[in-house]
Amino acid sequence: MWPESSESPKPLRSGLTTGSCATACCVAATQALFAQRQPESVEITLPKGQQVNLPISDYCWLDTNELQSPEAVSEIAAEETAKVKRAATRESIRRRASGVRTATVKDAGDDPDVTHGATVYVELRLTEQPGIEFKAANGVGTVTREGLALAVGEPAINPVPRKMITEHLTQAAYTWQYEGGFEVSVGVEKGEQIALKTMNPRLGILGGLSILGTTGIVRPYSCSAYIASIHQAISVAKHNGHHHIAATTGSSSEKAVADLYGLPEMALVEMGDFVGAVLKYLKKVPMQKLTLCGGFGKFSKLAEGHLDLNSRASSISFEHLVEQARLAGADQALCEQILHCNTSIQALKLCQSAGVPFGDQICKTAWQKARKYLPEGTELEVLAIDRQGNFVGGYPARIEQIA
Repeated sequence: MWPESSESPKPLRSGLTTGSCATACCVAATQALFAQRQPESVEITLPKGQQVNLPISDYCWLDTNELQSPEAVSEIAAEETAKVKRAATRESIRRRASGVRTATVKDAGDDPDVTHGATVYVELRLTEQPGIEFKAANGVGTVTREGLALAVGEPAINPVPRKMITEHLTQAAYTWQYEGGFEVSVGVEKGEQIALKTMNPRLGILGGLSILGTTGIVRPYSCSAYIASIHQAISVAKHNGHHHIAATTGSSSEKAVADLYGLPEMALVEMGDFVGAVLKYLKKVPMQKLTLCGGFGKFSKLAEGHLDLNSRASSISFEHLVEQARLAGADQALCEQILHCNTSIQALKLCQSAGVPFGDQICKTAWQKARKYLPEGTELEVLAIDRQGNFVGGYPARIEQIA
């Protein structure tokens, strides 16, 4: 059980990615296999050169029916003695022939990461052929769709974690004068259940989580894993021939726009609050058409120029709502009422009752803010819904043309 957090203000802690965890497990496994040591923590080097220590929670020799014969053990022992220049017991060689499982508990720091507290483990086996083969153990998914950084059929261990693991295993082989290869199976306990809280099933990554990380570090509230999933979803849609995608802030907006256009699931990108992640990525992976569909309140923030729509990053400005209502035709009395509203939806209802196309105006201004981030040639549409999932505004099309 994780300790209760302090109520006293303090700096937010960074954490380490699942890729860093898997790398640490590999380093610990080589210590067990080559040095017969089981350190409580190991040091790894992150992609930008920082060195960090991770605790190792478990060591377990792997059972196998392919243990070497006594004669083979004697031959291996003689070879290892020459290479490592120390005695190697027959039992240790038998263990080394089968492999070892090591584990660590992921600490994401103060980031609300779904994998925080999950046990990441590696089953490392030695192979006769040089090279490194990656496999998915329980809890790590397999790629089943084109468009990701990994080929179909590959375990969902992303390129940077693979590079980190490869570099550390290569260094271990050099240190211990080992000339064979490695089989690296990465798993996450209960990973298949945790993956249901991520975008992996929609991306075609089935059976579990992805092993992620580009810097090795989880920055508090950076939500880098979620943003990476948004980028992957866009790439998968593009690769599979979808030229019109809809990015939505939640399930209600997703259903509304899917019903409107009959879009398949692969063309729907659940962006949450990260509209900026969508807009900026489309410069790299352009689409013919982008529909942004979300809650009216969130899009009123976009209309003010905010690209992160979460309440921790931006808030609704009622002064800005008054400006927009005035542009939509609201009189002074209505503007005064809006200024004293408690919610944006309350302001919207006042304008609807007065026949003022407030929703369309918010969508138009949001369109103008978003348009500047997109490449030329990308058609943009902005649609807003209320809390019941009904369309309350749109641009370029007006609400009466949509509903």
